[in-house]
Amino acid sequence: MKAFVENRFGLFLLVVVALGALYGVAYVTRPAPAPPKAEGPRKVAVESVTAVCPATKGERVSVYLPDTLSHEPMKDAKPYVVNGSGGLEAGYTTRVAKGTRRGLAGVRCAVPGATTWLVGPGPAEADVTLHLMNADRAPALADVQIYAAEGAVSADKGQGLEIPPGGYSAIDLKTLAPSANVMAVGVTVLTGRLAVAAQASLGGNGVDWLPAAVPPSTRVVVPGIPGGGGTRQLLVAAPGDADATVAIQAVTEDAAYAMKGRESLDVPAGSVAALDVTTGIGGEAAALVLTSRTPVVAGVVVTGTGDKPDVAFTAGTPSLDLGSAVAANGAGSRLVLTAPGAAGRVSVRIVPDRGPAGQPFVVDVPAGRTRNVPLKGKGEFGVVVTPVSGEVYGGRVTEERLKSGLLITDQPLAPARTWTLLPKLTDTPTVVAPR
Repeated sequence: MKAFVENRFGLFLLVVVALGALYGVAYVTRPAPAPPKAEGPRKVAVESVTAVCPATKGERVSVYLPDTLSHEPMKDAKPYVVNGSGGLEAGYTTRVAKGTRRGLAGVRCAVPGATTWLVGPGPAEADVTLHLMNADRAPALADVQIYAAEGAVSADKGQGLEIPPGGYSAIDLKTLAPSANVMAVGVTVLTGRLAVAAQASLGGNGVDWLPAAVPPSTRVVVPGIPGGGGTRQLLVAAPGDADATVAIQAVTEDAAYAMKGRESLDVPAGSVAALDVTTGIGGEAAALVLTSRTPVVAGVVVTGTGDKPDVAFTAGTPSLDLGSAVAANGAGSRLVLTAPGAAGRVSVRIVPDRGPAGQPFVVDVPAGRTRNVPLKGKGEFGVVVTPVSGEVYGGRVTEERLKSGLLITDQPLAPARTWTLLPKLTDTPTVVAPR
């Protein structure tokens, strides 16, 4: 052994063996490497916006750009296209005091996109007109699928609808689904882009535009449910191939709770289910939080009071993480803000049609509560809501009391077009290699 150690080559071999043993022990006992941190979407500024307004000849479109508000007339019965920088919002509100079109009806002009979801009364209960508008220079091809209580009902009639460049189509949904009492409409654009809107008229018992709903999700928050009299009906669609059992939580001005006897709703696959939540929220301003293992789409039908009640609609919408703006507001407008979890805070600013924008004011929303926030702008004005902290959802409600009954319109606070979330991009050969 001594001779082996004295040999320089033997000594070198011994050192190598010892180091190898130490390395082996270190390798076996090393801590597991931390998994790479998942990268979420990036918040990036929107540089330009195109908004398309469904036609109502003679009406004025309110156009909001950061800190300014203007009004542009619709001179004909064609969709009105508004182009501008990031932050652009556009919309209008019509007012009819009597007749079959009686009601306040407010619409947010839509940005062309690939998919749109709408929830509301079906063609058996209302005259529903679907507007498909193509503001691009290329044709668009779309499928329209209607879901009702009895399941998918539009079959092949709504498939492969072509809208020419710069063209539009106004579709009476009775031609696609005449028997549906309640419905969810999914518009999928196969080529090109379309701006989508739909108006429902109940023949003298109210009229309004259906707001776009968030796509099918396992958690949906339907905000902006106004307090007061009348009825509140929740509509939930499960457009996939699996049944949904939906847990429902009400978040009102006083509490957050599961409504007695209305804690959950079963929705068969490919259909729409309705639930009267009027007594569940007890006349308070509220939001509804829906959770399900199966993705669902949801909205609420609000019916006012009086001999001739008006109707309004709200729908599932994202939180105010990206802020929100509503261009068309007036007397009787207010915000209905909800913090379904921890307490939240937002900043609110009024933008008049003349003069500088007002100073922002802060609104605190207690945890698990809903707050009404009156808007004290004069004449026609815009309102901008900016997140400060917490998870807050909201809607803008406008009311006018007449002797014949309450006029009302509702609009959930959709994400502002100032910012967008850009998903993480990865290198992959699948974009050029066929599968």
